[in-house]
Amino acid sequence: MKLDIDDLRFILALDRVGSLAALAREENVTPPAITKRLGQLEARLGVRLAMRTTRRLQLTHEGHLLAQHATGVIERMQAIEEALQQRSQVVAGKLKVHGPFGFGRRYLAPLLDTFRASHPQVEAQLFLSDNLVLPSQPVHGRDAFDVLVSIGEIPDSRWVAHRLAPNRRVLCAAPAYLRGAPAIESPADLAHHACLVLRENDEDVTLWRFTQREGGRGEPRPQTVRVHPAMESNDGEVIRQWCLAGRGIMVRSEWDVAASLAEGRLVALLPRHRLPDADVTALVPQSRIASARARLFVDMLKKAFRPRPPWRPA
Repeated sequence: MKLDIDDLRFILALDRVGSLAALAREENVTPPAITKRLGQLEARLGVRLAMRTTRRLQLTHEGHLLAQHATGVIERMQAIEEALQQRSQVVAGKLKVHGPFGFGRRYLAPLLDTFRASHPQVEAQLFLSDNLVLPSQPVHGRDAFDVLVSIGEIPDSRWVAHRLAPNRRVLCAAPAYLRGAPAIESPADLAHHACLVLRENDEDVTLWRFTQREGGRGEPRPQTVRVHPAMESNDGEVIRQWCLAGRGIMVRSEWDVAASLAEGRLVALLPRHRLPDADVTALVPQSRIASARARLFVDMLKKAFRPRPPWRPA
């Protein structure tokens, strides 16, 4: 037999990373070892699978054909594994979860630990990043995530969304900043204040959007303001610490600031104006819908955040 499952996973990984050196780093082997493996696979098949350039590796027509068929084979094998596991009522295999840094550390890590304790045959993996980029095409095999937890607007995708919990965005500042600062009576006043800006996901983060319902009635009236950052970072925890230290005004998720607001360390501003909500959502790729691991973990997430999320105590 000229091909095995490891060959299929190898060609898919090579197509994904697009570099022999990058794949070597990912596999924790030397670049010559990856080059040798590719050469051996090409020799066995009698075709050239990739073209090497100084900057990037590209699959040949034959390489793309192999990757295309490899995707289908691995999907079918996963379906067989899931069917057998459901029959045996044993939950096993890899569970790869992706989530934001702060939320992941506070909530996903302990929940995944609890899930692993209940299902000891599961190999749990948690990857944290504040930059959620969903692939435009399905990702298959060992490189796919089973569950992605997102906060805020969900980009169009072929992923199945499970709403986990409500989460508002809050405009807030520390009492130390507000003492002696000009009054803040409307979003337009923010243009004259020190604002702390979180940069993530290539959004226009200096344009803050609000809606106001006059007297609690009528259609919400949109209001926007262009703020001029006094300080900015790509790390939400840094922004929160600056705000607590009295450096300026920030917009943060309710889950992150609810305790500080209750303790009086932060003060919510412009209560009649509302920022866009940033609900917490679990995303499962179409290819993982039948996965017992993904389904059970999403069920655990739902139970943890419903009917009232932990940042909204009774």
